[in-house]
Amino acid sequence: MSPSFQQLDEYRIEIPATGNMRVPGIVYARIDMLEKGDGEQALQQVRNVACLPGILKASLAMPDMHWGYGFPIGGVAAFDWDTGVVSPGGVGYDINCGVRLCTTAIRAAEIRPKLQQIVDALYRDIPCGVGSTGSIRLSNRDRKAVLEQGSRWAQRHGMAEPEDIEHTEDGGCMAGAHPEDVSDRAMERGKDQLGTLGAGNHFLEIGVVDRIFDPNTADAFGLVEGGMTLMLHSGSRGLGYQVCDDYLAMMIRASAKYGISLPDRQLACAPLVSEEARRYLSAMACAANYAWANRQILMHLARESLMRVLAISPKGLGFRLLYDVCHNIAKKEVHVLDGKLRTVCVHRKGATRAFAPGSDLLPEAYRKTGQPVIVPGDMGRESYVLVGTEKAMTDTFGSTCHGAGRLLSRSAAQKASKGRSIDRELAQKGVLVRWTGRSTLAEEMPEAYKHVSDVVDVVDGAGISRKVARLRPLGVIKG
Repeated sequence: MSPSFQQLDEYRIEIPATGNMRVPGIVYARIDMLEKGDGEQALQQVRNVACLPGILKASLAMPDMHWGYGFPIGGVAAFDWDTGVVSPGGVGYDINCGVRLCTTAIRAAEIRPKLQQIVDALYRDIPCGVGSTGSIRLSNRDRKAVLEQGSRWAQRHGMAEPEDIEHTEDGGCMAGAHPEDVSDRAMERGKDQLGTLGAGNHFLEIGVVDRIFDPNTADAFGLVEGGMTLMLHSGSRGLGYQVCDDYLAMMIRASAKYGISLPDRQLACAPLVSEEARRYLSAMACAANYAWANRQILMHLARESLMRVLAISPKGLGFRLLYDVCHNIAKKEVHVLDGKLRTVCVHRKGATRAFAPGSDLLPEAYRKTGQPVIVPGDMGRESYVLVGTEKAMTDTFGSTCHGAGRLLSRSAAQKASKGRSIDRELAQKGVLVRWTGRSTLAEEMPEAYKHVSDVVDVVDGAGISRKVARLRPLGVIKG
């Protein structure tokens, strides 16, 4: 372990502010978790982020932290709105990559005999894989409307219920999205990809609730032990990637223009009050809205597919969106800091908003419980539903972990899987999997990720979110 940090308690490690660091780093993790994978590289990225202008309180990282572009994945950083900066590296290439969880009225035991049919039907009906295209063809007018309206565009076209919108972070539509700030190249890349899952770590999973930790909150969330669930993970596809790429080039020029000293060019940024920041935040909001529309359409396609294969009515299926959260975003929020309200820009990159009970930004159904937090694991092991807490508001700008966190690089995972049959191994564990990419299963095998239970134990133990229920995978679709 590096001698340059110290253990604060069982679940937190502090990197003292030294050199050009303006604030300390706080990492939520057990020390043994940092000794695996790319822990030292990610810690250096926590230090680098702490050097950026206007950063408040600390450069934070969650226990699923691993090395990323500029900021670590699992990183959280808040910047003063008047003196701070926004950095595309603090959001990432897959803008508003996120996850949503749906509950059903079906008991998982009832669908076991038909599980293979269900997985095959979802694989057939949900376009997936690198560069996959969907059946939705958008006119130029509709392309702009999607970027401005997000999930509400899907609702206007009969692919969402009012409750779906209410149970999506920000109502599935981020304000300040102006399509004129999105390049023609980005618009072209997003033209035919609405309603597609994508590749890499994106997935659709049929699961079962196998343990309840907090019965009252689980009841409010509609989670029942033995109940069948559907989880899907996707983002803004090629459009979001191109937005990030376009603005990174501009931000490198802006950093020089405003005299911002960067410890790493991948942290290129601009003052939040600048025109460059306004344009990036506008384009980022467009990509975020595209991602919310995409996940809403994927949910609609999955609902239709399940009803067909199970020959069941909407009422019989009881398909309901529990919540949709985004993972890669920069948001204008108001938080209490040193007893005063401060307007800040919170970067969450591979991290989840986890607001406490009482927030008027939560849907009415969850104001007494706190925000649902969906934490997927790998395709062979469990996932979790957590709930936001007051401690998250005071300690982490209302943030917690987003998943298991990568342990092996894609090339290392391929090497480790050589000679193995990952799909057969998963089948022996009771998980059916269908996939598209030739190397997908190897790169996404369970051992490529940290054990999500270790990650969740840290955020639960630290009190920045609390366990509600555990899910187990039954069938997985990968791109």
